[in-house]
Amino acid sequence: MAEARQEKRAARRFALRIPVAVGRGQDSDCSESAQIRDVSARGISFYVDSPIEQGSPIGFTLTLPPEITLTESIRVQCKGRVVRVEDSFGNGKMAVAAVIEEYEFLPES
Repeated sequence: MAEARQEKRAARRFALRIPVAVGRGQDSDCSESAQIRDVSARGISFYVDSPIEQGSPIGFTLTLPPEITLTESIRVQCKGRVVRVEDSFGNGKMAVAAVIEEYEFLPES
């Protein structure tokens, strides 16, 4: 009999296929392009072309679409830490999961 896997996520995840700008280090300028896999209030998962070390600090900026915000699109700048890296896709992409530690809503540009 298969044992049911217990869900450990504390926040609802939204599967999004939108671009995100990712920077490495504490004072990153968000210059590397990545593709989001999913995002929640506490974390993000995305695909990148080059490895990122687990435990390293990152910064990223994304625009949440109206279907998530239930209003208009909102740009958010976040800082976080990489908690998992997977290189199992065979297409050169790395899947990175990060916890969001700080965020700031950005004004309309």
